[in-house]
Amino acid sequence: MAAAETNDAGAPAPPTRLGPVASGERLFSLDMVRGLAVLGILAVNAMTFAWPWAVVSNPPLQTGFDAEAAQAWQIMHVFFQDKMRTLFSMLFGASIFLIGGERSDQARGKLLRGRLFWLAVFGLIHGLAFWFGDILLLYAWTGLFVMLVRSWSARSLLIAGVSLNVICTGLYVGMMSLMALVPPEALTSAMEGMGWGGDPAKLARSIAAFQGDALSVSLAQLNNWLQSAPAMLIFFLPATSALMMIGMGLFKAGFLAGRSPVWVYGLFIAAGAGSLWLVWQETSAFVGAGFPFLATMTKPYNSFLAPFISLGYASLLILLARFGLKLLLTPLACAGRMAFTNYLSQTLIMTTIFYGGRGLGWYGQIGWPEMWMIIGGIWAAQLIWSPLWLSVFQMGPLEWGWRCLTYKRMVPLRKG
Repeated sequence: MAAAETNDAGAPAPPTRLGPVASGERLFSLDMVRGLAVLGILAVNAMTFAWPWAVVSNPPLQTGFDAEAAQAWQIMHVFFQDKMRTLFSMLFGASIFLIGGERSDQARGKLLRGRLFWLAVFGLIHGLAFWFGDILLLYAWTGLFVMLVRSWSARSLLIAGVSLNVICTGLYVGMMSLMALVPPEALTSAMEGMGWGGDPAKLARSIAAFQGDALSVSLAQLNNWLQSAPAMLIFFLPATSALMMIGMGLFKAGFLAGRSPVWVYGLFIAAGAGSLWLVWQETSAFVGAGFPFLATMTKPYNSFLAPFISLGYASLLILLARFGLKLLLTPLACAGRMAFTNYLSQTLIMTTIFYGGRGLGWYGQIGWPEMWMIIGGIWAAQLIWSPLWLSVFQMGPLEWGWRCLTYKRMVPLRKG
């Protein structure tokens, strides 16, 4: 810490005042990969804004679901589902170390705890008032545990993170596989209890609630959050911790900072490409079989191989930037620098489109082919407005608010 330093006269130097990282000191590789993650997560979350969870988890329940819709869903599943969440979690793990430093650094540790506290506040507001699928509260909660291991070596973090991830994935796949042994009547009842059932009357009521007035939408949204948030905070904690530890370990090892040898990134690109092919084959099999529910939910190839695909994406971007395409990737990096703003603005846009009362009320009406048009439009908007905003300001508007709360002072927003 700077408090231990002295000035030219031999007197103790004043402590260095902690503050946000300057624009010129940011790691382009982290911002670029975060940009991919924040855009890609929209493709995964899109249908949760537009349909009840039962339809999201069981696509054929969607009205008018045909071969074209199945192909559009398959593109989302193969290229985005679980891969973007994996990237986001890994990058958040890296940020825990970047903000908090070593555990011996008490000042930065206090700063990190404040940052996680305010993230939890944002997550509660987001989840309660806007969209039940909020991930911010989970990240804040998980970060409180992962911050305790931030002084571990890269090797220890990777061993612990990979081991825990394999255990969590194995338990999930095993649990879903065992459900095939459950009698059909009991399975149907269990599916309804977990929100995966397809009772037409229940689906109709849910769709009507989100198409209704502002009060109806707010009550339905709150009910969804109360049903899903506690389970997410409990059951996703180990898996998210594992991914955050892997991300922290990869950052310490130089991988996410873009400092690994070319052959390492090439190896992950090859592993990611092979994993994509296996996941495509797996998905094609259960799409061709008419989406048998348990096969669609279990998806062992996707569950186990998603991290390889995520790291393949990151490796490809890092190599493209290293070999001369940094300028072309700058809009993506700008989207990543404004990931907090872009993530929450996605919620604002999607709820305006699909919820009644405060929006257009298109809930329960948009299929997968049309949804890709909406996703593409939001991607284009965020890739345009992020660099435009950052040409004038140092950070996104919500990033600025978060930092002001974290540092307990007004931090500069405009450049210059």
